[in-house]
Amino acid sequence: MKFLIDTQLPKILAQRLRDQGEEAEHVLDLAMEQSQDDVLWQYATTHGAVIVTKDEDFSEWVLTGRDGPSVVWLRVGNCTNVELLEWLLPVWTQIVRDLEVGERLVEVV
Repeated sequence: MKFLIDTQLPKILAQRLRDQGEEAEHVLDLAMEQSQDDVLWQYATTHGAVIVTKDEDFSEWVLTGRDGPSVVWLRVGNCTNVELLEWLLPVWTQIVRDLEVGERLVEVV
């Protein structure tokens, strides 16, 4: 499974996912950090990637039935990179399972 990590999330998240065997790219590595949401949506669709984001817009697009990629919506407030990773990585296996069974929106709270 391939993941596209959105701008507001740290680059270290993409690296940690790669360390776990996932294919993950951060928008900064693609020089897409200033891209509009539509551009990221299209990139993820074209490349078969799941968008990992804190941006509610992407989740709304899934909920309204817009064609495109799956989305992992991280519902976490401001925190350090360490806190984010400690919160997210323990549940990552379940997130992937949810995506594998066809969930288009995985909300992590």
